[in-house]
Amino acid sequence: MTHRNAPLTELGRLRLARCVIDDGWPLRRAAERFQVSPATATRWANRYRHHGRDGMVDRSSRPHHSPNRTPTRTERRIIKIRVLRRWGPARIAYLLGLHPSTVHRVLTRYKLARLRWLDRTTGTPIRRYQHDNPGGLVHVDIKKLGNIPDGGGAWALGQKLGRTNRTRSVNKALDTRGHSHVGYSYLHNAVDDHSRLAYTEILADERKETAAGFWRRAQKFFSTNGITVRKVLTDNGPCYRSRVWAEAMTTAGITHKRTRPYRPQTNGKVERFNRTLVDEWAYAHAYRSEAERRAAFSDWLHTYNHHRAHTALGGHPPASRVPNLTGQHT
Repeated sequence: MTHRNAPLTELGRLRLARCVIDDGWPLRRAAERFQVSPATATRWANRYRHHGRDGMVDRSSRPHHSPNRTPTRTERRIIKIRVLRRWGPARIAYLLGLHPSTVHRVLTRYKLARLRWLDRTTGTPIRRYQHDNPGGLVHVDIKKLGNIPDGGGAWALGQKLGRTNRTRSVNKALDTRGHSHVGYSYLHNAVDDHSRLAYTEILADERKETAAGFWRRAQKFFSTNGITVRKVLTDNGPCYRSRVWAEAMTTAGITHKRTRPYRPQTNGKVERFNRTLVDEWAYAHAYRSEAERRAAFSDWLHTYNHHRAHTALGGHPPASRVPNLTGQHT
């Protein structure tokens, strides 16, 4: 393929060659006229002499012989290990005594799927899907997080100071019997499959009544923003197998689907949201208390829904796929 700075296009090459072959121009004069080197003029003149007009097109730069190419037997071993063990280029290279870049070239040459595109159990490519309209499917899941003791935890202050702060918070809770942030928080999340619009609440447990109450509020959130939920996908947690949850689904006229056991990738959109939530909010700063972290959550969730670029949406935020979303331009 001719690059944009090439002095000769296919038509220019033909004109140069005809000047030399048909009109009898000297090579140096033709090269000067078309602003190329004499060697270039010679190459295109010879192409025209032997192949005519068809010789002016670009040819592959691939060599006719590759004596240093990886032997076929070694390539077969690389492919066999990849298929059977699902190893990456580095591990395969260490086993066979090769360089990782060599293994990577072989895998690319045979168009083998990347490991992140494969199911971990079966090794088959993951079938990715996306519903055509908001509300066609909503992914629901619960993310459990350890609370931050007053003064900061071990992640921010180190094991010694973090353990001391945690002990003080426990003793305070035992003495006053008041609310303390020692223990765990349960983030109940609902993510729309089409738009990736998310609704989240930080709750005290993952019991069936709590999960059902969360869904009623989540459904109201989606409905307020013009999204009619038709189907919900969850894992096989006890709260989602309960009669209370089933009644919440039936009352709202929603179809409830559960993932196959030990296949969290089926609910991958909300699982990916959990990871984003942890990386960009829960552990993004050295919070000094659980109250400080929770105070920052509403702003982060607004940024995620309205302003954060989403790679699966072409760099646009979830709000771009929900025209009626309130607060879209704030």
